[in-house]
Amino acid sequence: MKKRMLALVMSCLMVAATGCGGSGTKEPADGAAQTEAAETTEAAETTEATETAEATTSDASGKVWKIATDTAFKPFEYTDDNGNFVGIDMDILDAVAKDQGFEYEVQVLGWDASIAACQAGQADGMIAGASITDERKESGWIFSDGYYNANQSMAVEASSDITGFDGLDGKAVAVKTGSMSATYAESLADQYGFTITYFEDSPTMYQAVVGGQVAAVFDDTPIMAANIKDTGISMKLVDGTGNDPAAYGFAIFNADNQELVDMFNKGLANIKSNGTYDEILAKYLGE
Repeated sequence: MKKRMLALVMSCLMVAATGCGGSGTKEPADGAAQTEAAETTEAAETTEATETAEATTSDASGKVWKIATDTAFKPFEYTDDNGNFVGIDMDILDAVAKDQGFEYEVQVLGWDASIAACQAGQADGMIAGASITDERKESGWIFSDGYYNANQSMAVEASSDITGFDGLDGKAVAVKTGSMSATYAESLADQYGFTITYFEDSPTMYQAVVGGQVAAVFDDTPIMAANIKDTGISMKLVDGTGNDPAAYGFAIFNADNQELVDMFNKGLANIKSNGTYDEILAKYLGE
């Protein structure tokens, strides 16, 4: 009996010992597996995070900004004799982009269409000889620093005997829709008794003056001067009809694109300091 009890006890002790040994051997194995699994998971998460960061950086650096502009506003934007779209605005934009390292594509849409495209989010910014005014700022325009000072004045057909605003009574004048020149003419219309005819671009309204459909045209002074000089169009500026100068600015209509304005301002300052800006003006204006 005692021998059987001793055998039973010994048997239980052996089973217990085997069980403890197995348990002791298994736990370190499980721990190593868990550690390995954790390291694998951490490595995968790190790799994924790195790839995500790289993708984000790539997306940001690969952005192509869409810049809208007018079709014809010589010498700031126009098509030259070789069919190339050129001008002061185009050269300044290109120089700024190179200085700041961003890519862009120009959308030649026209004045009104450029504004509409920016407001609808179809374009990111606009450069088209747009004067910086408080009225435009209040209506949603967000401007860069000024890049050129210009005023508006009046021109007539070369043989016209009109020498000032007093000669416009009962006559029609041409302006470009939504422009500063239109605002200027509108401010004088009642005082001098003339009516206003609106056009979409400068060349068309110049032809209206030459063709006699209107008696005069209001537009940005450097634009009219450049057209008269370069194309020989039969027009002349009327002395004493200019208003106070205002700066042209690059513009956005969505605050989310503030980065673009900031880059434009930095690049503009740099090209002014290194002489590129003056070279651009000399190329088109001889200044």
